[in-house]
Amino acid sequence: MEKKGLLYRDAGVDIEAGERFVQLIRPLARRTFTPGVMGDIGGFAALFAPDVSGYKRPVLVATTDGVGTKLKVASLMGRYDTVGIDLVAMCVNDLVVTGAVPLFFLDYLATSQLDLERGVEIMKGISQGCLEAGCALVGGETAEMPGFYKEGEIEVAGFALGVVEEEKIVDGSSIVPGDKIIGLASQGLHSNGYSLARKVLSERIKLKLTEKAAGLEIPLGEELLRPTRIYVKLILSLMQTFDIKGMAHITGGGIPGNIKRILPSGTKAVIEKGRWEIPPIFKLIQEGGVPEEEMWRTFNNGVGMVMVVRPAKAEEISQEARKIGEDAFVIGEIVAGDGVEVV
Repeated sequence: MEKKGLLYRDAGVDIEAGERFVQLIRPLARRTFTPGVMGDIGGFAALFAPDVSGYKRPVLVATTDGVGTKLKVASLMGRYDTVGIDLVAMCVNDLVVTGAVPLFFLDYLATSQLDLERGVEIMKGISQGCLEAGCALVGGETAEMPGFYKEGEIEVAGFALGVVEEEKIVDGSSIVPGDKIIGLASQGLHSNGYSLARKVLSERIKLKLTEKAAGLEIPLGEELLRPTRIYVKLILSLMQTFDIKGMAHITGGGIPGNIKRILPSGTKAVIEKGRWEIPPIFKLIQEGGVPEEEMWRTFNNGVGMVMVVRPAKAEEISQEARKIGEDAFVIGEIVAGDGVEVV
């Protein structure tokens, strides 16, 4: 008997579904297009012509990141509309701390088998994140990898490129004792610490994602899926008026681990934790048996971004941020020494 010919679809990869996916997401990408975008979605590579006429020495800034095991929560909830925003946020927030303006974004989506509805939901979030950051979604890659990922599993990664004037790069080198530290409020856990959070909340506290725990205004699953806040437009707006000496995106490593990355030798950051209200979700996790030191090392504890500024301008900058719609507060200062201390 003649054996039936094998198709790629028989191995679990549906090329036609991939082509339909591109057609479905093309409008989502197009709505983010900025004047520098050349061509359309679907080519071998994205072309972008940046306007650098206002720069003396333009410096390109690149970042890449993912959203980690927050994807597991999205899977358990069957809800993927926020993780795309997270993906963009994790990249562009890292980029803007250098003072760079985001230009464009690319995504990578890998799965065992392409689910069009789920894929489009993720791309809607990515498109929304790009709009919030003011950058263009110029392309990406969708990979079906049956036999590598378990059925239903997905992974996403993002890549962003920006530009900054060389003499305006923000790197923390001008930070000195006496400078103040401003914190910008986070929107929940953002995209870090989810492996520990899920273990504590599900295994120790025995909470279901559909339950509304004490102190939370919404069910646990919805709380955990709050998207990472995108600070790009706020920071770029503030930089037009104020001198920001250093910035740190508070991701893995928490406030101490990330502020430490921008401090010059001989300077120390002292953070006063009583300066802001730590959101209930962090208190809930700590009650599950996580030591306080580990809470500070793993989570943002309500602060998603910090800025180091001259002491005379700290309150004015905080007030301006609040006018724009962000909750900002002075959380500490720079002293002589080394490292970061939470008091």
